[in-house]
Amino acid sequence: MTPAPLAARLSIPSGPLFFPVTAYGPDGSLDLDAYRTHVRRGVEAGAAAVFACCGTGEFHALTPEEFQTCVRAAVEETAGRVPVVAGAGYGTALAVRYARLAEAAGADGLLAMPPYLVVAGQEGLLRHYREVAAATALPVIVYQRDNAVFTPETVVELARTDGIIGFKDGLGDLDLMQRVISAVRTETSGDFLYFNGLPTAEQTQLAYRAIGVPLYSSAVFCFAPELALAFHAALNSGDDTTVRRLLDGFYRPFVELRAQGRGYAVSLVKAGVRLRGLDVGEVRPPLHEPTEDHVKQLARLIERGYALLEEGK
Repeated sequence: MTPAPLAARLSIPSGPLFFPVTAYGPDGSLDLDAYRTHVRRGVEAGAAAVFACCGTGEFHALTPEEFQTCVRAAVEETAGRVPVVAGAGYGTALAVRYARLAEAAGADGLLAMPPYLVVAGQEGLLRHYREVAAATALPVIVYQRDNAVFTPETVVELARTDGIIGFKDGLGDLDLMQRVISAVRTETSGDFLYFNGLPTAEQTQLAYRAIGVPLYSSAVFCFAPELALAFHAALNSGDDTTVRRLLDGFYRPFVELRAQGRGYAVSLVKAGVRLRGLDVGEVRPPLHEPTEDHVKQLARLIERGYALLEEGK
């Protein structure tokens, strides 16, 4: 049976969207065995999709060859059970190259991250993402953050572009997002997907859900899938008591710990995976490892999170 198109598979997810970390060995090279284990465990735990080699997966730190190797491994480990979406970024020429590498590796779609360094105007941004979308047959999700911030008018044009199926927000401007959603809804035909892409998106998902953004990234799923699944289920079922318990007792303290260091949105998550028993190595420079004290705080916080699940039974 041919799988449904990516947009249909993502529109009503059965679980969190999984953004695996990329595993490295002691010498800093890829540890494919650990990476495969990490991806496989995530799918078996209930991930609705695997977003390979994206922000949490240190896309910025991978060579093209490493990128393709990891995407192919993710595709093999999921074995069609859930879609695999791969990152693509940098300037247009390199973004196109990564898109084609992902397609050759068997990915189901692309998360198009901001262009490297430059702060471009709307016309240039639109041209960039249209060229990425035209480069392969893979559907594209455009990621708004940092130097890629869009007007509602530009997002309307993105939504009209063949191959672009969604928009992920990592900026956090809810007023802008509401205007984007309204403009696309009134000026285009067909469905368009929206994602909350802020770090630890669970912390803001109540607000995003209220304006029409049902999908979100879950970095916590990397190291505490049961917590992420419980939050996802409670949010979808309207179990406000569980949502508040996890927000107050786990997610807010985790966000506050994450704010203690630059790059902790990746390195703290990777430390969490190691704490749960899978050695995925350290982050590559220019990111750095959390302090010993922060790792100890994370360990206590994870224990607290699982205790909260027991309290709710």
